[in-house]
Formats: sequence, structure tokens, C-alpha cells
Amino acid sequence: MTGKPAAERRTGLLNGFAAYGMWGLVPLFWPLLKPAGAVEILAHRMVWSLLFVAAALLLIRRWAWLGELLRQPRRLALITVAAAVITVNWGVYIWSVNSGHVVEASLGYFINPLVTIAMGVLLLKERLRPAQWAAVGVGAAAVLVLTVGYGRPPWISLCLAFSFATYGLVKKKVNLGGVESLAAETAIQFLPALGYLLWLSARGDSTFAAEGAGHAALLAATGIVTALPLVCFGAAAIRVPLSTLGLLQYLAPVFQFLLGVLYFKEAMPPERWAGFALVWLALVLLTWDALRTARRAARALAGRTGVRAGGVPADVTGAAPTAGSVPAAAEAGTLEAKP
Repeated sequence: MTGKPAAERRTGLLNGFAAYGMWGLVPLFWPLLKPAGAVEILAHRMVWSLLFVAAALLLIRRWAWLGELLRQPRRLALITVAAAVITVNWGVYIWSVNSGHVVEASLGYFINPLVTIAMGVLLLKERLRPAQWAAVGVGAAAVLVLTVGYGRPPWISLCLAFSFATYGLVKKKVNLGGVESLAAETAIQFLPALGYLLWLSARGDSTFAAEGAGHAALLAATGIVTALPLVCFGAAAIRVPLSTLGLLQYLAPVFQFLLGVLYFKEAMPPERWAGFALVWLALVLLTWDALRTARRAARALAGRTGVRAGGVPADVTGAAPTAGSVPAAAEAGTLEAKP
């Protein structure tokens, strides 16, 4: 990976920053769609995302995967599960942002790597290193502290984290490219979403035509808002190491958290700061352990191949991530449908 030209790496990093920057700033977009409710926004997102992605696939003439997918019922079933899970994720996220819970939503994506690792242990029987166990333990303590701080479990955060971790687990088994996967998932979502929008219009409750051309254009733009960061992520994924993408993914919840505190002026009493501090400590432990493991793997590979520190294996960011690395969710298939 480090053998790629410097210009390629810079292009990859710029695309990575663009993707996670857009995902991090998306809380500024959803309030613009009011007075549409969260379910109407979600339905428009599904419909327009399919139209946008289908147009992109037509443009690049990439349809060979579709015939293969249709001949594999098990993968189709997994795609259906992924579509259902990401529907929950998108719906909860849109509702939380438009209901004044941006900070709690950002917490969901901070703890997502920890949830992904925990699911790997429970469902895939993966073995964790001591530092990873410590990170998961600190993360669990953070949830307890935040439960006290909120006076309830942070259910928005937990729903977002578990739904996205489940989505990542399913996508790992499907093994389909980002744009293709989004096309397949939104194709499954399309008819129910379109049916809901037609029903809403028949009742006279739709805001699409009632709030003017500008509002209608913004609802249609949900397709671009969904697909464009994914395109940038795809361009980054083929140019920079997964470990680098894993570090970049923290940009999105950081931006969301800062928007919640500084722009939306959400309350952050001391107990919530304490809970977030524990989450950040857990992520520091996770990142430190992953980087240390990557360095060891790079040195071992360099020793086997005889490549010096200036060669490809010696660069820590080029090392292949291990199970539960920075973060486990940074595998290519799990970062495709952010909020």
C-alpha cells in the first residue's frame, strides 16, 4: 500500500476526509427538511438514493454483479437483513438529530467500534487481547455513567451502535462493493418507501409538494447526501490503508459531537462529560493496541521478507488490520451507509 505514488495517497486521504467530513456535518442537513417528519424524510432518502445510485451505475456500466446476486438466495436474504437494519439506523439517526439529540447520536458512533468488537467475541468467538478487553470494559462503564447522567440508558446511542455493528457484520458476509450494496439495499427499501410516500400524499400529509420547490429539491437531495460520501469513501478505500480509514472514521462522531455542543447548544452536565471521557479513553486504548499490533506485524513481515524500514511492510499504516483493530468496523464493507 505504501508503494502507491504520493499523489495517489494524497487523493485517497482527501477523499477520506471528504467522506467522513460529510458524514460528520450531516446533522446540519436534516433540520433543513422540516416540517417533514423523520419517517417521511427516511422514505425520501430510500427512494432518491436508489435513483441516484442507479444513475451512477448506468453511467459507469457496472451491472454484472446484479445477475450473480439474483442467483444467490442466501446473499439476497443477507442483503434484505442489511436493508432492514440500516433502515432502523437511518430512521433513528434522523429522528434524533431533528429532536435535539445530536450529542447522544454522536455517542452511538463513538461506541460502535467497541460494540463491533463485543459482537465479534459473542457471535464469532473471536479472541481479544488484554487491551481490547480493557477498552470494552471501560466502554461498558461509560454506558453506566451515562445512564446515570441521562436518567435513563442512552438508548439512542445504543440503538445506533448495535444497528450499525449488526449491519457491518451482515455486510462482511455479503461481500459486495459499497455502491453496489447500497443499490441492492435501497432497491429492497424502494417499494415500501414509495408506497408510504404515495399513501402520505393521498392523505394530504405529504410536505413534498406542499412546501414549495425548494423543500422538494432538498428532499430529493437526500439521495446525493447518502451516496456522495460513499463515493468518496470508495475512492479513499482503494488508495489508503484500512488502518488509516479506521482512524479517519473518528472524524464523523467528533464533528457531530462538536455540532451538538457548540452549534445546537445541547446540555452537557458533568456526568455526561465523565461518560464521554470514559468512551474516549476506551477508544484511545483500542487505537493504541491496534497501532502497536500493526507495528509488530509490520516488523515481523519485514523480517521474513528482508525488507528494510523504508520498504512497504515497515509502514505501520500499511499493515493488515487484525481482528478488532482500529477499529474493527473499518473493514471495507462496514463503513458504507453512515448517517
